[in-house]
Formats: sequence, structure tokens, C-alpha cells
Amino acid sequence: MAKSAAIERALDRADPAVRCYLLYGPDESGSRALAARLAKAMGPDAERIDLEAARIAADPALLADEAASLSMFGGPRHIRVEGVTDSCLAALEALLDAPAAGNPAVLIAGALRKDSKLVKLTSDHPAAMQFASWPPEAADIDRIAIELGREQGLRIGRDVARRLSAATGGDRAILASEIDKLALYADASPEQPREADHAMLDAIGADMGEADVTRFVDAVLGGEEAVLDTEIARLIEDGREGVGLVRTLLPQLIQLAAIRAEIDRGASPSQAVEKAGRAIFWKQKEKMAGYAARWPSARIARAIERVSIVGRDIMRATGPGPIAVEAELFTIARQAARRR
Repeated sequence: MAKSAAIERALDRADPAVRCYLLYGPDESGSRALAARLAKAMGPDAERIDLEAARIAADPALLADEAASLSMFGGPRHIRVEGVTDSCLAALEALLDAPAAGNPAVLIAGALRKDSKLVKLTSDHPAAMQFASWPPEAADIDRIAIELGREQGLRIGRDVARRLSAATGGDRAILASEIDKLALYADASPEQPREADHAMLDAIGADMGEADVTRFVDAVLGGEEAVLDTEIARLIEDGREGVGLVRTLLPQLIQLAAIRAEIDRGASPSQAVEKAGRAIFWKQKEKMAGYAARWPSARIARAIERVSIVGRDIMRATGPGPIAVEAELFTIARQAARRR
């Protein structure tokens, strides 16, 4: 498996020797952030071809055909497939065995097992690269914020990075979007760098409604089903149905995983929360410490995986619909209730 720096270099230059990038792991926002690097490298005029995983599983030749096809306008093309599983193995084999494939493909999967056929195939194939994204710890997401800012011409200090981390809950896709907004507001560029400060964050409103979602998060993680029913209805009225609910909860689960990891390394719940600093909304610190103490790491990871999968599934044209997200949230809440 490639290291972070190696996969980033390959994606940033759209390495012509690589036909396929397999991006997997429980942090799907991290995988999508990596996929976005390839899209940027291909250029603003590149054509992106989105294929459904079920379609290439049913028609294994399709992926290789698209990789070898020329754009109607003669420009660059790249392919993205989300939600891939081992059912897509034949399609990936056909792509890697094809005599030619000029268009790179990014395959995004959730948490794959170590013995996954896709992982085994791409682990040592010269025309493939793979990388597993895991939920970042608080210090890691701060570093990512600083690096993303540097790419946009923003000098982001540690305290501003921590506030951005808190505002986005560790979701790298949301973090990148907020930094894009910040760079635009500051009129920053690599040629004309600017210092990012708290006044700029105030101006663009980079608080992501932390106080607004705490009752919803508490209802899920605290196992309060009656409250959850009310909060889901309220958030749906605010336009957060389906994927919106996933994007509201998932960063909180990722943050909970980081806190629990500190506990597993010997910290007390309160110490683990304090180490996260401003990455946690101040009113939530005591409650998050309690949730982290009750939830073992394996159960948090499973919750992240299940929420990620249902969020991905409902974005498919043939997916189950937003009600599937609500059902998953109530399942997590019932599990939490048993741990009170």
C-alpha cells in the first residue's frame, strides 16, 4: 500500500503509469479528498466520467472501454467509481489487463477487509496504486488544514487551524471547502499569500452551526430515541434530509473515534477531550468524554462504516432513499441506549 506522500504525488501529477487508484478505508471523505487531487491535476477542462459500481460489476468490460475511449472534444478524461466492492473485481482485472488505457480511473470504496480481492489485486500491480484512509486525529486534521491553506496561499496558524478543525468536525471534504471560501475572501494565492486570522473566519461564518446540531448528536450517541425523532424532523425542515443527516453526524463519530483512541492509549476521558482542544464544541466536552468512555473503539468504527455506507447508498439512483439513513440512526441510538 502506498504511503500518503506517494499517493498524493501520483495523483497530483496524474501519473501516466498508473491506470487505477483504489482509495478505501472508513474515512471516505479522506478518499474523496484524494480523488479530488486527480481531478485538479487533469485540469479544469477535463471530462469526468462517473460510473456506478453495480454497472461495472454487471458489465466488466465497461471500465476498460471507458479508460481507452477518447473524449468527444479531444480533451483529457478521467473516471470515478464510488461504492466499489469485490463484485467489481472482474472489471478491475479487465482494466489492468487491457492493452491500452489512457484515462485514469479512481475507485472509491469503504472499509475493505485485508483479504479483499481488490486490495490483493492492486497491492503489487505495477499499473495500480492503493491507499486506505483512516479517521484523522485532532493533530492530524490541524496539520491538514495548514497544508490545504498553504496550497491556496493562506498562512494558517495553529489556533486558526484548530478552529477550522472544530468547525468541520474532521471532515476533509468540508474542510477543503471552507478553506476555499477563506482563500477567496482573503484574495489569497500561492503568488500572493495572506495571513488567515479569526476575523476572517468570523466574516465567512466558519462555525458550521455547532450549537445547532448538538441536540441531534446527543440524541444519537446518548441513545435518546424520542429526542432523535424530534431532531431529525427539525433538521429535515432545515434541508438536511438523507445525506445531510449523514454529513452532520459522521464528523462527530470521527471525532469520537479520535478521543477513544487517546483513551485506549491510557488517557482518561477528560484528558482525551482536553487534548482535542477546540476541535470539540466547548459545551459538548463533558458529554463527548462520557460517550467515548462508554463506546469501545470497535463499535465506533462500525458506526462510522455503517453511516458511511448508507450515505453512499442513498446517493445512487437505485438507492434505498433517505428513510434508510433515519433507520440507521435509530439503530445506533438503540445500541447507545443499552450502554447507558
